Amino acid sequence: MGNRLSAIATRTGDDGTTGLGDGTRTAKDALRVQAMGDVDELNSTIGLLLTEDLPDDVARDLFDIQHDLFDLGGELSIPGFTLLKPEQVLRLDEWLARYNTPLPPLREFILPGGSRAAALAHVARTVCRRAERSVVSLEANEPINDTLRHYLNRLSDLMFVLARTLNRVNGGNDVLWRSERNARAAAEQD
Repeated sequence: MGNRLSAIATRTGDDGTTGLGDGTRTAKDALRVQAMGDVDELNSTIGLLLTEDLPDDVARDLFDIQHDLFDLGGELSIPGFTLLKPEQVLRLDEWLARYNTPLPPLREFILPGGSRAAALAHVARTVCRRAERSVVSLEANEPINDTLRHYLNRLSDLMFVLARTLNRVNGGNDVLWRSERNARAAAEQD
């Protein structure tokens, strides 16, 4: 691996193609490359979230997720190869239950926001949804491991729950969406 990364500017992509992990070349706008890029952006967004002051368990779990996403991206870069395991999806399910249990039930939609960390978790959630859509588009054209789609779907749910958790950790609450009806009621009370 070290030798492969010794020359960062290879110029091999100047023709609009990129190399996959199996040595083949494909167009930079191919569905597979789009999915790889969206997963890479998701990993970078989580890296940005990790620069915030987070509870130790959240930081540890996000760091593990970054490694999982590297596996997911690696699997996308090598057609037919499997790296991501169903156990990694099950781990997300366990984390979802653990973080969601202490949260109050939702009675309204919430807006992305609150604390900076929560807002970044919401950004990660939306990038995750885009990565999931890219994987679904790829899957419509090429066979891929279902675990990739399952992982991204579960991860976007987890990022939503983590955003709510981080708002509480920072002493705040969810930012509630006020429908037109709720806005009128609030105005009438003023």
